[in-house]
Amino acid sequence: MYTEENTARLMPDVAHHAQPHLAGELDWVGMDGIEVPVRFDAGDGDAQRASARVGAFVNLRRPDKRGIHMSRLYLQVEQALSTQTLSAASLRELLRGFLDSHKDLSDRACLSIRFEHLVRRPALRSGNSGWRAYPVCIEASLVGDEFLLELGTEVVYSSTCPASAALSRQLIQEQFTKDFNATQSIDYAAVLAWLGSEKGIVATPHAQRSVARLRVRPAEGAKFDLINLIDRTEQSLGTPVQTAVKREDEQAFALANGGNLMFCEDAARRIQKALDADTALSDFHIRVEHQESLHPHDAVAYASKGVEGGYAGKGCA
Repeated sequence: MYTEENTARLMPDVAHHAQPHLAGELDWVGMDGIEVPVRFDAGDGDAQRASARVGAFVNLRRPDKRGIHMSRLYLQVEQALSTQTLSAASLRELLRGFLDSHKDLSDRACLSIRFEHLVRRPALRSGNSGWRAYPVCIEASLVGDEFLLELGTEVVYSSTCPASAALSRQLIQEQFTKDFNATQSIDYAAVLAWLGSEKGIVATPHAQRSVARLRVRPAEGAKFDLINLIDRTEQSLGTPVQTAVKREDEQAFALANGGNLMFCEDAARRIQKALDADTALSDFHIRVEHQESLHPHDAVAYASKGVEGGYAGKGCA
């Protein structure tokens, strides 16, 4: 009959067997894609439970040691994330636990958490509403006493090209001169009917679904406020994609697009201005991508807060 003590003695642990010919320090070792439920308060006080994928890592600074204790990382992730609402304090405590459990091996720890958060969004005119799933990525690291925290998400919107709109207006003007004699008086009813016909809109500007990818660093002591971040971004753009859409909503969306013509540079600057006014953010990185209908490639622009040592000048990743 096996006892717990006998069973433990029978289980080999090859991780303790050093391989001198392969000695070397490793930047990060751990697991990615750990499946675990998380609780997340997006800033409205309603902590939702979501299915997350988690990456948990420490460095391996001992060249003579073959590996780390991955099961220790897993158990800490499962215990902490499935029972607590995500916060800066809880993530810092979790990373400290990673290092405490690897005192002889590691002095750096990092964590990534990826999931989707549902937010109900109202229709533009009809009074209906629907759900939007916003991707969330939370990354945290601990090096000594230096704790870094980052929140990422995406906002999808419509962008109509200003240059294409100007060219379309020119063609509409040319069609008007063909259909109406400049030397004769113009009948109001005839012009009104013309404007409502296909001839009155012989050309349309190209528009496309576009994406703003955001990474922000909350200020010291600030809570996660995903909804405020989304609201600021969508309001600055004026054309976020919709959920429930009746004809009156679609018409209002067309009007919003006409009133918010923008190049990718315009979109990036709009978001930059909106986020720069948010005192709860110490830094931010913006990547806007206009997935053009005119070209087979995308138009892309980047922006940041511009703080020293921050995201500014970090490249176009």
